[in-house]
Order: sequence, then structure tokens, then C-alpha cells
Amino acid sequence: MTDEAQRSPRDTDFVQSLARGLAVINAFDAKHPRMSLSQVARAAGMAPATARRFLLTLSRLGYVAHEDGQYWLRARTLDLGYRYLSRLSVRDVAEPHLEQLAAEVHESSSLSVLDGDDVVYVSRVPVSRIIAISIGLGTRLPAHLTSMGRVLLAGLPEPEFREHLDRVTLTARTGHSITDPEALRTEIERVRMQGWAVVDQELDEGLRAVAVPVRSRLGTTFAAVNIATHIGRTSHDDIRRRLLPQLLSTAARIEADLHSFPVGPPSTLGRGGFHG
Repeated sequence: MTDEAQRSPRDTDFVQSLARGLAVINAFDAKHPRMSLSQVARAAGMAPATARRFLLTLSRLGYVAHEDGQYWLRARTLDLGYRYLSRLSVRDVAEPHLEQLAAEVHESSSLSVLDGDDVVYVSRVPVSRIIAISIGLGTRLPAHLTSMGRVLLAGLPEPEFREHLDRVTLTARTGHSITDPEALRTEIERVRMQGWAVVDQELDEGLRAVAVPVRSRLGTTFAAVNIATHIGRTSHDDIRRRLLPQLLSTAARIEADLHSFPVGPPSTLGRGGFHG
């Protein structure tokens, strides 16, 4: 049963003609890019005479083309979707994928970007509280101490990474934290080669995290996603065999959604900056 059929008879705000026009547009899909009038009418659930009026109206508006009894959507229909997509933030796009990842692996997942010398959390789906640090949207942490930060540092051009090393003081949060610039350089080179980063109890005792990059169409790293877990339930072998493949798959899905934008990716910070 269609939404139109389910609506209340008293719903006077419902614009039936608009709903029917959208039904005509939605009748076209990848399997049916071109259709005859009767096919459109059948798919849209309306009489052929009604479908014809809508098709001709959409044609005059530039959304539909027709020739030799066949109708198809024109590129202008992309504007309808882009006006919505252009208002999205990276958080809007990534969050459903992070929720799916967290549900699959039963661990917390996050997405962050590099801002100066820190990572800033843009999206987070917590499963359980496994660290003492309170992390929410907008939380900033030193890039060198986090798995996502190391992925983002590895994505920097070499001159920018050198500037970062010269500029920052590599503070420690635990006895495991890397504080030597050359040791960090060696670790970042490893991340560049393998394409992912693991940080083991450097940010917080007991915390183990793995991160991978999210790349633009041009191959540049502009965000990172991670899975955070406790050392008591996840070994390094578990990370490589179980978590890393799921994480890479999630990053690929986020990239695919972001790459579908007609003009560049959505904004990083979203509408009005960070918001809950």
C-alpha cells in the first residue's frame, strides 16, 4: 500500500498532485531508465491520462525527456538530490555506517578530522565506557597519541608532517606513549606503508584502538575512522583478523557515499559546526 493510500482522509495538508508528480519521477530506476507511458502509469499507480499530464509537465520543467513514445529522466533531476546532499555534513554521511560497524563488532567507533595538531571528533558511536577520558563531538586530543591522529598525520604531505614534528611537544598520557620525534616518524612511516594504525595504551591504560583513513576522490586523506576496544578482550591478532577488515569495509562505504556528491564532499563540520 502506498503512503498516499495510507494517509488520513482528513489530512488536508497533503498535496496529492505533488505526491503523484514525485511518484512519476520515482517510477524510473536503474532497471527501468526508459519507459513508455503505460509503463510509467503502471509503476506510479495511476491512470495513463494522469501520468501523461505529469510527464508533460515535468518535460516542460526540464526534468523529463521523451521521444518515440519513450520517457526518461534528464540530468536536472540530480539537482533535487544535490540540494539535500549539499546540506549534509561528513557526520551525517558517516554516522549510519559507524552505527552499523559498532553493532557488528560490539565496540565503539568514531570519525575524526585533523585540526592543527589535534584530532577533533566529528562523530562517535559508543558501545561501552572503556576509557577514563570523556569523548564526545568536538573533543580534541593530541594527534600523536591516537590511532586516527596517526592515520591523519600519515596522510599529510611530507613537508607538513616535518613542520608538525618541529612544532609540537610530544606529551605522554601513559608510560606507553611515544614521546620521541624519531620514534613517531618511524611509526608514521609504518602507517603510510600498511594503510592503518594501531595505538596500544598510549592515550589511556587498557585502551587499544585501530584506525584507517577516509579519502577523497583525489586520494587525499581528510578524515579517519577507528574502533576502540579494551586490551582484555581484543588481542593484536583479533584486530588484524576481525576488526580491521570490518573497519576497512566501513571506510570504503563512507567514501562511496561521499564520492557520490556532484560537487566535492559535504562540509566537514556540518551545519553550525559540531552538534549533538
